[in-house]
Amino acid sequence: MATEASAQLLTPLNTDERRALLRLARDSIRAAFRDEAPPLPCLLTPQLQAPGAAFVSLHLRAELRGCVGTLRADHALYVSVAERARAAAFEDPRFAPLTVAELAEVEIEISRLSRLQPAGPTEVVPGIHGVAVTAGERRGVFLPQVAPRYGWDAETLLAEVCLKASLPPDAWQWAETRLEIFEAEVFGETAA
Repeated sequence: MATEASAQLLTPLNTDERRALLRLARDSIRAAFRDEAPPLPCLLTPQLQAPGAAFVSLHLRAELRGCVGTLRADHALYVSVAERARAAAFEDPRFAPLTVAELAEVEIEISRLSRLQPAGPTEVVPGIHGVAVTAGERRGVFLPQVAPRYGWDAETLLAEVCLKASLPPDAWQWAETRLEIFEAEVFGETAA
């Protein structure tokens, strides 16, 4: 089953590694305000140096303020986090760039992703799986924590991710649509 396969691919980070990534994300945004390169993390373990896919979400007063990520593990996890933190702060097209004043109030959440696994609609478990739907050049992605936030069942999750990709809500049923699932290790500053 896809759930078992994806869970085996992600060894959880320890508390110190999580803290190091959260601090790196904040320090990377802070450095961007000064036109400086992202700093190195204070801790560089094999887990942080291994290739890793991640999303960084910024929340301001419990509202989303930016979220950017990658589904591909092309770079070391710490590099992915540093780059995605900056992108979430300054490049998410849904939001104006973060201000220095907001940085003090923003809460950072990191979602470290397992590999994408091809899946059928009946394999999608809301709250456990993130989903990626691809049809032609269009792709929509939701992290695992999105469905429970809105109380979505699997069919609603699939319809919503299609809409996010600017596809009809039933596009997940098309033969040419690729459906993939993944799991995530999610942690944030409030829990760290």
